[in-house]
Amino acid sequence: MMNKAPRFPKIALRWMAALLMGSLLATRITAAPVQSIPNFALLDLQGHNVELQKAQGKAVVLFFTGVGCPIARKSTPKLIDIADRFRARGVSVWVINTYPNDTVRDAFGEVRELGLQSLTYLRDPHQMVALALKVERTAEVVVVGLEKQKVLYQGAIDDQYAEGAERPKALNRFLETALEEFLAGREVSQARTPARGCRIAFVPMAESASHPDYAQHVAPILRKHCAECHRDGGIGPWAMDGHGRVRNYARMIEEVLLTRRMPPYDAHPEIGRFANAHRLSRDDIQTLLRWVAAGAPRGDGPDPLTEPLPPLPDWPLGKPDAVLRLPQPESIPATGVLEYRHISIPTPSTNEFWIGGADIRPGNRRIVHHAILYARWPGCPDDGSGNGVHVFGWAPGATPASYPDGVGKRIPAGATFQLEMHYTTCGSPQTDQTEVALYLRSGPQPRNAETRQASDYLFRIPPGDPDFRHVASYAFRAPATVYGLSPHMHVRGKWMKYELLLPDGRRQPLLFVPRYDFNWQFAYRLEQPLHVPAGAWLLVTGGFDNSAGNPANPDPSRAVTFGLQSWDEMFIGFFDAADDPTP
Repeated sequence: MMNKAPRFPKIALRWMAALLMGSLLATRITAAPVQSIPNFALLDLQGHNVELQKAQGKAVVLFFTGVGCPIARKSTPKLIDIADRFRARGVSVWVINTYPNDTVRDAFGEVRELGLQSLTYLRDPHQMVALALKVERTAEVVVVGLEKQKVLYQGAIDDQYAEGAERPKALNRFLETALEEFLAGREVSQARTPARGCRIAFVPMAESASHPDYAQHVAPILRKHCAECHRDGGIGPWAMDGHGRVRNYARMIEEVLLTRRMPPYDAHPEIGRFANAHRLSRDDIQTLLRWVAAGAPRGDGPDPLTEPLPPLPDWPLGKPDAVLRLPQPESIPATGVLEYRHISIPTPSTNEFWIGGADIRPGNRRIVHHAILYARWPGCPDDGSGNGVHVFGWAPGATPASYPDGVGKRIPAGATFQLEMHYTTCGSPQTDQTEVALYLRSGPQPRNAETRQASDYLFRIPPGDPDFRHVASYAFRAPATVYGLSPHMHVRGKWMKYELLLPDGRRQPLLFVPRYDFNWQFAYRLEQPLHVPAGAWLLVTGGFDNSAGNPANPDPSRAVTFGLQSWDEMFIGFFDAADDPTP
C-alpha cells in the first residue's frame, strides 16, 4: 500500500510560509557599500556632550529607539548582552532616542525600567542622526568602525522580532555576526538587513517632492538664520551670497548641524529661557539635511540669497548717546606674545551718569582677542585685579548689553575709564582702534546693575585630565535681581553650569552649557529677570579638558593653573545683577 504524504494544518502551512518569507526578507540585502558616517554630537540624559569622533575603542553600535516601542523594548536585553560581551573587545553601545516629544523624564523612566543604566543613552530630538543615516525604524542598529568612521553594518539585531510577529528564538544573529567578523579582521558578510521596529515619523514633505526646494525652502532658512553673519563684513568666514557658494559648503553645513556647532549657541535647551537664544527648529534642520543629502540641487526660481541684505548697522542697539574710542591706533607686531594693554579713554561726562546699555566694536577682529571697559573712582569696589569696576566686555560671540527700564550702571562723578585690550598676533603687522558705544539713562535709576562673579583662582588641572571638575560660588547678602549669565573659561574649558541654592533648600538650575566654546563667549540674557532672596548662593560648576582629545589644547602634558593668557586658564561665572532698592 502506497504511503500518503502527511497533511499539515493550514495554520502550520501559513506559519512555514511566513517563516520562509521572513528568512528571505532577512537575507535579501546581503551587502552594502561601505559609507562614511558624518561626525555628530548629542547630549546624554545628564546633559553631557557626547561626540562620535571622540569615542574610544574599535566600534560603536548605535541603537535607535523611542519610549514605548514594543520591539525596541523587547530588544534591550539583547543589546545589554552585546554590550557586556563585547565591551572588553573595544565595542561600545549607544542608545539614541529619536522621538522628538520624549522628555528627559520619559527617557529616564524607561532607562530605569529596562535596566539600561550601563549604556550611553543619548537624545536626538531634532532627529538629525536618524535622518543622516536614513534610519526609518526604531530597534535599527548601525555599527560604526571608529578608525575610518565607516558604517560596517546596518539593520536588525537579529531575526526574532518583526512587526506583529515573533519567533521563539532568533535564527540569525546579524549584529553579533557582523561584530565577530569585523573584530576578526574579515569583511562583514551581511552588511544590510531590513530593520524591524516602529516607523519613525519625520517632518513631512510634499508627496510630490523628493527633496526640499532650494528657492522655496532652503534659501529662506539660510537668509533668516545664517546670512546675517555669513556675509561680506560679517563674522562668518564665508558669505552665503548665492546657491553656488552655499553648495560648495553643503557638506560642511551638514557637519556643523550634526555636531551642533551652528548656530553657535549651546545652552541646554531644557534649562533656562533666554531672550537671545538662537536655535534652528526641527523642521528647519531636517529641511537642510535632506537638501544636502539630495546633493544640494539648485532647482528653479529666483535665488533669494542673491538679493541684497539690509546694510549692517553701525551699532545693533541704535544710535549711541556716546561713542568712546582708543585715543590713537594701537600698533600690533606680526608675531609674539603681547601683554594686556590698559588704555585710558575719556568718559562722556565728569558728572554722575547711568549706563542703560553698552556695546564694543573691535577695530580689527583679526587681532582683538577681547576688550573690557573698566571704571575707577575713589573707594570703588574691585575684583582683586586692580582694574576697578567691570562695565562691559567683548569677546567673539558677545552681544550688546541692555538693561530694562529702571536699571542702569551708576558711574559716579569724577570716574575714569580704561579699556583693557588683549591682542593676539596674526603674522603681519596690524593696527586697531576699538570703539565703545554707551546708551545713557536720563537721571538716577532705582536699581544699580553690577557685573559680579563667582570665581575661584586656586586650581591646578593635572596633565591629560579629560574632565577636571571645579566649583565657585557667590553669596547674595541682599535680595537682588539677576539679568544675565556669562560663563568664562579658556581653551580647555569643557562645560559650565549655574545653579541657585535657595534658603529653603531648593536647588534651581539656571544655565547649563554642555559644550563650552572659547571662540563663542556668550552672555545669556534671561528672558525674565530672576529675583533672588537674601541668603541664596549662586553655585557655578564646570569641567576642563586637558587631554590630547581636546584639539584646542596647546599642551596636554602640562599642568595648568590660573593665568591671563589663553594657554593658561580661568574659571569665572560672570553675571549681571542689581540689589533691590532700599526703602
